[in-house]
Amino acid sequence: MITLGHYLMFSAIMFSIGLYGILRRKNILLLLFSTEIMLNAINVAFVAIGHYRYDLSGQIAALFIVALAAAEVAIGLGLVLLLYRKYKTLDIDELSNMRG
Repeated sequence: MITLGHYLMFSAIMFSIGLYGILRRKNILLLLFSTEIMLNAINVAFVAIGHYRYDLSGQIAALFIVALAAAEVAIGLGLVLLLYRKYKTLDIDELSNMRG
């Protein structure tokens, strides 16, 4: 039987993978993907806790996080397209050296 601890452990592993991706990646697209993994890990935790408490507040919080993630992707991908058109690269180290 799957318990709340299993869901929270899965959520913690997903969050750790996303955090590792944010700390180690040099590509802007992979940073956006890592952020999405972290937000989905939070969603899993909220929904699992809400289910085990017989409360809808976890699902409502997850719905707001999904809306936030959609806005983040829309704005983030727009910025990624503008940066790529201007500098022809998505490498964070090269973009930080192009100030001037």
